[in-house]
Amino acid sequence: MGRIFETRKATMFARWDRMAKAFTRIGKDINIAVKAGGPSPENNPALRRVIQNARAVNMPKDKVEAAIKRASGQGAEDYEEVIFEGYAPHGVPILVETATDNNTRTVANVRMHFNKGGGNLGTNGSVSYLFKRMGVFRLNPEGLDADELELELIDHGLEELGEGVSDDGEPLLIARCEFADFGALQQGIEARGITPISSELEYIPMTMVELPEDQATEVLKLVDRLEQDDDVQRVFHNLS
Repeated sequence: MGRIFETRKATMFARWDRMAKAFTRIGKDINIAVKAGGPSPENNPALRRVIQNARAVNMPKDKVEAAIKRASGQGAEDYEEVIFEGYAPHGVPILVETATDNNTRTVANVRMHFNKGGGNLGTNGSVSYLFKRMGVFRLNPEGLDADELELELIDHGLEELGEGVSDDGEPLLIARCEFADFGALQQGIEARGITPISSELEYIPMTMVELPEDQATEVLKLVDRLEQDDDVQRVFHNLS
């Protein structure tokens, strides 16, 4: 019984850690969006997108509103978006997306994670050519005709529409577009009365690689180290 309790407790703490990390990431995204386009979601598509993403991770409304207020005030922190490139063990390319108010600290921390995780921090352009930056919209498929939606959104820049699952195993429709068409596709989706579960700009690998389980575990341990860093927003790799 004691072992079961400890397992449940560990699972609960892990869930809290993931939630806290997600809230921190959304808070920085809100800061960047407000600084760039103002505090009104109606007039700031980037902020509207971030608020949708906040709902997807169950971030309380009062926390979202507080983050917008902080970002709008004098003395609010300024975050710079910086991308780091490198290799995990066994040559797996990794892109690390950060939002930092102290780039010197972030560079040192990211380098440390690569070194301790058996990888190598690279230079700009060393692996980014292996990825394509795309807009990614995750939609609730309920009540949607995928074939009809695909035809309707092609004129708004839709490149591909496919099926997927959420982290909780729920079915999704995943719409992707070129980076330059993100705003147009967002407008096209919203014009049809569809509120995305989430919408992001992501680095999609051109090709995927497979590794034996023990080697894949080494790669994922480095990914986890990076994702736990407070300055890291997201980590992209091409491990299948």
